[in-house]
Amino acid sequence: RTRACRVHNLVNAGLSFPNRVHTSVNTARCEHAPRYLWHALNNRDTVSASADMHIPDNFLSTPVWASLDAVSIPAVALLARRAGRELDDTRIPLLGVMGAFVFAAQMINFPVGIGTSGHLVGGALLACMLGPAPAALVMTAIIAIQAFVFQDGGVLALGANVFNMAIAGVLAGYLPIHFWGRTKRRKQAIFAGAFLSVMASASLALGELLISGIAMPRPVILLSLALFAMSALIEGAITIAVVEAIEKLNPGLVQKTQPSSGRAIVALSVAAVLLGGVGFLMASSAPDGIQQIGVQLGLAAKTGFHAPLADYAVGYFESSWLRRASAGLAGLLLIYGVCLGAGRWIGRQRSA
Repeated sequence: RTRACRVHNLVNAGLSFPNRVHTSVNTARCEHAPRYLWHALNNRDTVSASADMHIPDNFLSTPVWASLDAVSIPAVALLARRAGRELDDTRIPLLGVMGAFVFAAQMINFPVGIGTSGHLVGGALLACMLGPAPAALVMTAIIAIQAFVFQDGGVLALGANVFNMAIAGVLAGYLPIHFWGRTKRRKQAIFAGAFLSVMASASLALGELLISGIAMPRPVILLSLALFAMSALIEGAITIAVVEAIEKLNPGLVQKTQPSSGRAIVALSVAAVLLGGVGFLMASSAPDGIQQIGVQLGLAAKTGFHAPLADYAVGYFESSWLRRASAGLAGLLLIYGVCLGAGRWIGRQRSA
């Protein structure tokens, strides 16, 4: 999917922002923003809302992103220490494979409404498979690589995205699994975890935008939450399907009573390669992401950093498919290597 910034439809959405955001707007219409907002919400050809939560740079005020950076750095360090106690050596390869699978799955958009799309976030899936601390580390690696390599999410806003998805999102997704994952309500617990993970991350992201001084009208907030809820329901169904498929290949893997087998590792690896190499061809073309919410409402991302594979494309190739496929496969290898290396480093630190 492409997350390039196209600034338009500001007035139709009725959004106001702080002075740090620069847009070309017919200010004469701003006084009638609420009327144009309702026109936009009822015009399917005009508005495309979204259901993703990567926050780009220039969306958050400096105190907000700086505070979340300051909170996330020590939080990730603490989670790394805890992961050393939770992670068994036999399951270390699973970190790389699950990281690659979730990264590839995040590239595939599915429709969540007319003119809208979302994608798997994967926080609850990682928590279910790896435990909360290792899952948070894997999600942190995914978010960081998406920002620095693919320009998906801001570099300055990295702490906010890590806090929302890798810390709060993963922990929210793990709670129902922790309390009810070994009971007869296990399937419902996994579904609830996936739903809560998405809603927690999305609500935090919207709250951070509001705290940053972005005045979103109530209808925009309600519409965004409704779309996030739809995406969360789909996330729950996908998470259950993936967990059940893994359990059939490797019984006991999810409950952590058995080490990861070759069958499960191979199946997840093949699925990741297919999703990263060709899956995007079947993905929804509708916009997604808080970035796209901002774009549709005129809030432009602004950064001096240019990632090498921005917009998930390798510029060397002329073919659009080769540009996307090569970038996706490169991302899979990078995520796999980083997560596997981090798992082995944690294992060595524990045994030292």
